[in-house]
Amino acid sequence: MQREPIIFVGTSDLSGHFRGKSFPAVDLASRLRRGLGLAPTNIFLSAFGSIQMTTFGTQGEVFLIPDAATRVFVPFDGSTTEYFFLGDIKTAAGEAWDFCPRQVLRRALDRLKTETGLRLLATFEQEFLYSGVSAHPSQPYELDSLRRQGAFGETLLAAMREAGVVPDSFLSEFGPQQFEVTSAPAIGMRAADDAVITREIAQAVAFRLGHRVSFTPIADPNGVGSGTHIHWSFLDLDNQPVLYDELARWQISLLGQQFMAGIQYHLPALCAVTTPSVASYYRLRPNRWAPMTADAGLLDRGTALRVCPIIGADPVQRAKQCNVEFRVADATASPYLALAMLVQAGLEGIRQRREINLNDPRPLPTSLGDALNLLEASDAAKDWLGSDLHSAYLLFKRAELKSLADLDEIEICRRYREVY
Repeated sequence: MQREPIIFVGTSDLSGHFRGKSFPAVDLASRLRRGLGLAPTNIFLSAFGSIQMTTFGTQGEVFLIPDAATRVFVPFDGSTTEYFFLGDIKTAAGEAWDFCPRQVLRRALDRLKTETGLRLLATFEQEFLYSGVSAHPSQPYELDSLRRQGAFGETLLAAMREAGVVPDSFLSEFGPQQFEVTSAPAIGMRAADDAVITREIAQAVAFRLGHRVSFTPIADPNGVGSGTHIHWSFLDLDNQPVLYDELARWQISLLGQQFMAGIQYHLPALCAVTTPSVASYYRLRPNRWAPMTADAGLLDRGTALRVCPIIGADPVQRAKQCNVEFRVADATASPYLALAMLVQAGLEGIRQRREINLNDPRPLPTSLGDALNLLEASDAAKDWLGSDLHSAYLLFKRAELKSLADLDEIEICRRYREVY
């Protein structure tokens, strides 16, 4: 008997998990038009799979519509094919749903383009743990560490390319069993799509090899953290890079500096979306090579916003390389929501002509609870997320916080490692 192919369609939801529904592949044409019915409460599935709170209850219906441009079809020898789409959540009237994570990002990108004529070029640099490497003393950046992971890395890069994601790098990272994968920069929504696809493909490859990966922020409260660093720059409508200015501070254009300043100004509140788990804040501690203040700097991996290096003398090539790295994010965040908040905060910096604070940067929150309080107090964040999603997100994350309140840090880390 021949197997019948199944297609999955999903989105990275409020918990950063890729969730959705599946259907027979023969129905693809109709599903691209009408999607699959979804209970609005599904967006409130927690990091750990339960529904800890919901503002919708059992009522309502929305529709998860596959985006044809995001098709992933990756065959694996001797196993099932990874066949999935990323999707938008829409109302029964066919309108964008306010709680759809991709719509939150789309709205931010549209504002950027309308107000500045610019498009965002971005990529996600993602660190993770791979169980296929034995528990061995850390061998940071060593060839032997890369060697011991076997076929995983090569298979991952091949599968990413097959899925339509262009690999940029794969390497052994600082911690035991820790690796990093980065895709090539992509424009706007596709940058976040690529981040979601890369995470799922990494899980898929590990599964076929009898192992798994974990994108948890930190597996041990005293261990090495795993971040998801977001690199960004701008293109004009003619696809020309415009972040670089040879004569400006750090060789970042005035508009780029204002964008950085907007992110810096709002960063303490943004943490509730970019580092949105209890364990996220165990990584943002001293001596972790992770930021602790809302600062910015040139070639400094301890800062929240790092102006990245440029190589060579050719001004055209220097302009193409110019980018800024945002280092206060991890994989418990939905790439759509995290990138949307950066774009909105940066755009507010352009509107207000903000300047980068080099002298007295504010501390970042030291817990998820503190970050949520800052997000709640931010009228700007309410506008960026929409008032309904803003208030619901606060309830959603506070329910997660409450569910872990009686656990110690070791157990909390264990639980996040299991589900991310």
